[in-house]
Amino acid sequence: MCLLEDDQGIKEIIELILTEENYEVFGFSNVKEFMAFDDKGSQDLYLLDVKLPDGNGIEVCEMLKKDPETKNIPIMMMSAHAALSEMKKQCGAEDFIAKPFDIFDLLQRVGGFVGQHN
Repeated sequence: MCLLEDDQGIKEIIELILTEENYEVFGFSNVKEFMAFDDKGSQDLYLLDVKLPDGNGIEVCEMLKKDPETKNIPIMMMSAHAALSEMKKQCGAEDFIAKPFDIFDLLQRVGGFVGQHN
């Protein structure tokens, strides 16, 4: 799965937890790094932060949902701004989780999406 999160501490924690649960995680700190990744179509899930230093997760979500190679891959948006939860509908994301989030809630949601996609 792909993780797009600019907060290095949060990114490292999510990567560690998901890796310990035997998920393969490709972590990116900005949109430019993510866009350079050429294996987007083989992912099970995208975890996208909304606010990023060089763009935003909403635009990335919209781009992924328009691309025939990635349009069916589930997307979970993340933000410290719970009011942005309605934005997931606008861009086509399947879920939204507010930061800070409960690790067990995150794992349950990730497991549900990865299980559905496989």
